[in-house]
Amino acid sequence: MPNDNRFTFEISLSVLNHLGRNLYRSFMTVLGEAISNAWDADAENVWIYIDRGKNSLIVKDDGDGMNADDFQNKFLKIGYSKRKDGSTSTKRQRPYIGRKGIGKLALLSCAKKISVLTRRSTSVEYVGGVIDNSGLNEAIKNDLTPDEYQLGKVNETLFKQYKESHEHGTIIYFEDVNEGIKNTVDYLKKLIALYFRFSLLDNSFNIHVNDEEITLAHLDDLVNNTQFVWIINDLNDPLVSEKISKSPVLYETILRKAKKPIRGFIASVVVPSQLKIRATEEKVSVDLFVNGRLREKDILKHIPSTRVVESYLYGQIHFDDLDDKTDRFSSSREGIVADDPKYKEFLDDLKKIIAGVMEDWDRLRNKINQDGDPDNPRISRKERKARELFNVVSDEYSLPPKAENRGKVDQWVNELADDAQFNFSSYAECFISENLIRKYIEEKGIALSPEATKEIAEKKNKENTNKDFGNISIDLRRSSNDLSYLSMDYLANLVDKDDPIKKASLSRDAREYKPMRDALAHTALLTDMAKSKLTTVYENIKGRVKTLLSGK
Repeated sequence: MPNDNRFTFEISLSVLNHLGRNLYRSFMTVLGEAISNAWDADAENVWIYIDRGKNSLIVKDDGDGMNADDFQNKFLKIGYSKRKDGSTSTKRQRPYIGRKGIGKLALLSCAKKISVLTRRSTSVEYVGGVIDNSGLNEAIKNDLTPDEYQLGKVNETLFKQYKESHEHGTIIYFEDVNEGIKNTVDYLKKLIALYFRFSLLDNSFNIHVNDEEITLAHLDDLVNNTQFVWIINDLNDPLVSEKISKSPVLYETILRKAKKPIRGFIASVVVPSQLKIRATEEKVSVDLFVNGRLREKDILKHIPSTRVVESYLYGQIHFDDLDDKTDRFSSSREGIVADDPKYKEFLDDLKKIIAGVMEDWDRLRNKINQDGDPDNPRISRKERKARELFNVVSDEYSLPPKAENRGKVDQWVNELADDAQFNFSSYAECFISENLIRKYIEEKGIALSPEATKEIAEKKNKENTNKDFGNISIDLRRSSNDLSYLSMDYLANLVDKDDPIKKASLSRDAREYKPMRDALAHTALLTDMAKSKLTTVYENIKGRVKTLLSGK
């Protein structure tokens, strides 16, 4: 270290440049690196001050701090690792987040000028320096050696208010942040709450943004719309236990075991739009954390499916086993090497967990009469659409939350769900098949039988009587066609009459169909045996109608 306390990088400047001084793409990544450094320094607090007007950022912590030797030989030594001696945790027994010692590149290159002050205790002076990236660019261009490029001296007046009551730790002042601070402070508070406050599970570690402590309350918009939550391998997470468990719409908590030491939680919201952080473009997702550090945002994109349930999910998956002697993190430090065997095995296990979550979600949504997963073959497409129609209609009968009979009416509605699903789809089948036969009779010019003519006259007379009784003068049927007064049994006799020589006929099936069809048309709840019989008979009818329409 130079005698005049001027500090230099402990790496070739050209190598420093090639490592990628612009390695980190997002402002959030820079904040994450600063928070991670404070965590690794055993800080109890990290204060972040954001001034969008001045385009400046100050990060201050009360961690161990550094002396001159530490600052020169550790902080400015790109590639210096805290794990060099084999240790994996701090004195407070926090697992180290930092690994290779190149994460500081995010801090040292995210602004035009970065000033650093640090000290170990009040008994020593601050040490530090200024990195002027315009000067560093010039030094790299002129191929200067590290000794020839010395950090500038800190203007300590910039730090005056931040040094008050600061006994030890590090303060970093970022002037003229590259590309500006585009995100609102409220947005950043919520992201910090989501990605850092609740992944670093240590009650002694506190994050403050513009002197406001980041707490669970910053995620209220999200947790208050959480409908189901899955706990993987008994995760102890305050976000789940203190907030999500008290969500006003939470219906069920499901415990799931995993083979590997994977832990975490996955939750789902009522509608996908609730995953968006209010007043931002950020969408909450299922993210992977390793030793408390966000390593893959939206981990589900690596096990893609087309299932609609994915758009309802968020959560945190923790898998610390990825942090071992093998460095499997990408050069950007924002992801994991895709073909790493342990990572691929982890993704296979996660895929099984997600498959179980998807099955649970579909079942639970149907249970509370809400649309489920249309791609799940557990329920046929026809049955699912009938259930969705029931959900829409029954919702119109929902009483206000504080209504005296709300619970009782909800129970009555729920009891109708399965029958409604069957009846709605059966009515649709009846509607389509009978109208197709009417079209067929018209197309073929089939004459009405005496029995059909008599039935039409009786139905017309009855309709007129009922209209008079109800004081109705408008037409009820779109078409005055006589065929609209005939039901399946009469229609069947016109097109495919029972014949002793035939083994099957539409009219024979229609006779069996009529009593159940009439019960269905009068909104009766059918017995299980009647449902089974109606389904079988209708399959026969459908087959016969398709045969007739095909011209065979």
